[in-house]
Amino acid sequence: MKNLFFASLILFAFSTVAKAQQLKSPEGKFVMEFSLQNDGTPTYNLKYKNKEVVKTSKLGLELKDDKKSLLNDFTVVDTKTSTFDETWKPVWGEVDHIRNHYNELAVTLNQKGTDRQIVIRFRLFDDGLGFRYEFPAQKNLTYFVIKEERSQFAMTGDHTAFWIPGDYDTQEYDYTKSKLSEIRGLSQKAYTANVSQRSFSPTGVQTSLMLKTADGIYINLHEAALIDYSCMHLNLDDKNLVFESWLTPDAKGDKGHMQAPNHSPWRTIIVSDDAREILASKMTYNLNDPSKIENTSWIKPVKYVGVWWEMITGKSTWSYTNDYPTVQLGVTDFAKAKPNGTHGANNANVKKYIDFAAANGFDAVLVEGWNEGWEDWFGHSKDYVFDFLTPYPDFDVKGLHEYAKSKGVKIIMHHETSGSVRNYERHMDAAYKFMNDNGYDAVKSGYVGDILPRGENHYSQWIVNHYQYAIEKAADYKIMVNAHEAVRPTGIARTYPNLIGNEAARGTEYQAFGGSKSNHVTVLPFTRLIGGPMDYTPGIFEMDISKMNPDNKSHVNSTIANQLALYVTMYSPLQMAADTPENYNRFPDAFQFIKDVAVDWSESKYIEAEPGDFITVARKAKGTNNWFVGNVNGETPRTSNIDFSFLEKGKKYTATIYADAKDAHYKTNPQAYTIKKIVVTNKSKLSQFSAPGGGYAISIIETK
Repeated sequence: MKNLFFASLILFAFSTVAKAQQLKSPEGKFVMEFSLQNDGTPTYNLKYKNKEVVKTSKLGLELKDDKKSLLNDFTVVDTKTSTFDETWKPVWGEVDHIRNHYNELAVTLNQKGTDRQIVIRFRLFDDGLGFRYEFPAQKNLTYFVIKEERSQFAMTGDHTAFWIPGDYDTQEYDYTKSKLSEIRGLSQKAYTANVSQRSFSPTGVQTSLMLKTADGIYINLHEAALIDYSCMHLNLDDKNLVFESWLTPDAKGDKGHMQAPNHSPWRTIIVSDDAREILASKMTYNLNDPSKIENTSWIKPVKYVGVWWEMITGKSTWSYTNDYPTVQLGVTDFAKAKPNGTHGANNANVKKYIDFAAANGFDAVLVEGWNEGWEDWFGHSKDYVFDFLTPYPDFDVKGLHEYAKSKGVKIIMHHETSGSVRNYERHMDAAYKFMNDNGYDAVKSGYVGDILPRGENHYSQWIVNHYQYAIEKAADYKIMVNAHEAVRPTGIARTYPNLIGNEAARGTEYQAFGGSKSNHVTVLPFTRLIGGPMDYTPGIFEMDISKMNPDNKSHVNSTIANQLALYVTMYSPLQMAADTPENYNRFPDAFQFIKDVAVDWSESKYIEAEPGDFITVARKAKGTNNWFVGNVNGETPRTSNIDFSFLEKGKKYTATIYADAKDAHYKTNPQAYTIKKIVVTNKSKLSQFSAPGGGYAISIIETK
C-alpha cells in the first residue's frame, strides 16, 4: 500500500508537470508558465516581479490545405530545461561586450491523430522572454504551408501604445500614441483621410510595438532572427485586448512555405518598470546566432556626407536628363540627350563633397543618381530596371575614385533596385565585383516602389529571403550593406555584421516631404531601434526647405541642438551628416560636434527616458576615455537633470555643451542655440533646458 501511494504521487506529479511547466529568469524577475488547455492547446503566461504582464495566451499555427492544423490536440512528450551564460563581443555597437544569459525550456509536443511533433522553445532572460516554434525532421510533417501563425499576446489592461499601422509594404509612418481601445477608431480615421494607406486590418499594428501599463510597466513586442519566414505584424482583438500574430502574405496569399527541419523566428517580449532598461536591452541580438563572418576586420563604422539631401529637397535631381523619349529610342551613350542642368551626381559636385569630407575628417561620400536610367524610372516607367554598372556621362567612376582616394576618402555605392529584386539578383555578382574593382566597400540599396514580380509584398517570406541573400552575397565580396525600404531589422546584424544600417522607418527625408512629429525621435529608439541601428540621416541645420528649393514649403520639425543629439540617441555605426556643405559652413561652431562625435562605443548609459517625451544617453567612444551625451525632447519644454557619475574617478574633463537657447522652438526659432565649455568630474551635476522639439549634445573630452 505504501509503495502504491508513492507510485500514485509520482504519477500525479508527472501529470501536473506535463500540463504546467514553470521557467524563471536567472535573477528571478520573470516567471513564465507553459501549459496545455483541456483540448490540448498550448498556452503560456508571463509575470514580471510577481505582476502578470501577459495573461494566458494561446500558441500554434494554422496550416493551409490540411485537415488538421497545429493548434490543439497536443500532449507533452518531453521537456528539457537548461541554462546558458556567455559574454560576446560585437564587431561594432553601443557597448564592447554583451552578456547573453538565459534559462531555457524546450517543450516537445505530439499531436493526437497525426503523430506530428513540434517543439516550442522558451528563453527567459532578465529583460524578457523569447519563444519560437521548431519543426523536427519527421515522417508526418515535412513540407507544409502556413495559413496563419496564431501566437497570442494577451494584455492585462487598456495600455498606452506607440504604434504605426500594419502595412505589408512600408514602415514609414509617424507614430500614434493612444490606448489600445482607440486603435480601431484612429486607424479608420487615418484610412478615410488617406486612402493610399494599405493595412490588413483596422486594428493591425507593426512591431516593434511599445506599450506602457497604467502602473508604469513598459512592454515591447517584436521578433528576432527573421530568416526564411514572413515578417510578423500584430492584429488586436480590441474587445479582449489580445494581440495575435499576423504574417505578411506572398503573392498567392500564403504566409510561409516550410520544410522540416526548420523553425520560426523568435517572438520577443521585453519588459521593465524602467524605460531605460528597454533601451538598454540586448535580448534581440542575443536571440540571433553568432557572426558567420570569420574575418570581420573589413567591417568598420562610417561617418559620411553625401549628394542626397539636395536631391530629397528637390534642389537637384537623380536623373541626368528629363528627355525620356530620346533615351527610350536607344541612345544609350546619351549623345542626343539634353542634360537637365540639375543632375546632382556630376563630377564637379561630387568633388565638392569629397573635398568637404576630407577637410572635416569624414570617412566617405554617398553618391546617388550616378547610373543611367533614373529619367526612365522617374519619368514614365516604374517597371524600369537598372544595371548598376553604367554611369551617366558626367560621372567619371575611375576618376572620382582616384580623386577620393588621394584625399583619404571613400565613395559609397548606391543601388536602387526599383523593387525589381530578380533583376538585382541577376546583376548582383557583377555589381559587387564592379564595386571591388572601383574601390567601393559599402552600398546603400533601395527598394522603392512595388515589388516585381507583381503581387509580392515588401515583407513576405519570399522577399525576406532576398534581403538575406543580398547581405550574404555582399559578405562574399567584403561589402557593407545599408538597406533602405527593406524589412525592419530583427538583430540579424549580430550574425551578419556587414549589415551596418537599415532605414525601415520614417527617416529624415520625410522632413522634406511635409515633416514628422517633433517627438518622433523620442519614440524610434523604443521601437525601430530595438532590432538594430537605423540610417536616420541626421544633422539638418537649415529647417526651412524653401531656402534649398523655393517650390518646397516643408519645414524640419527640430532644433539644431536636437539634430546634434541624434548622433548619440539614434545609435548607428553608419552616421551621415545629411545637410549640404553650404549649410554647415554657416554654423561651423555647431558643426564641430558632428565632426567630433564618435560612431562606435564601448559603454552606453541611459540616463533618463520616457517614450514620446525625452531620451538622454551618454556613450563612451571606443578606444578613448571621451564621452558624448545626447538629449532629445518632445513637445513640452523641460529641464533635464543629470549627473556625471559615469565618468572615471579622479579625472577632469572639458565638457562642451551645445544646447537650445531659451527662446528656441522647433517651429518658430529652430536655429537658436548656445555653446559653452565647463570643467566636469564624476561628481558634477547639470541642469539643462530643452526646448520643444529640441535637446542638447555634450562632448566630454578628458583633460590631459
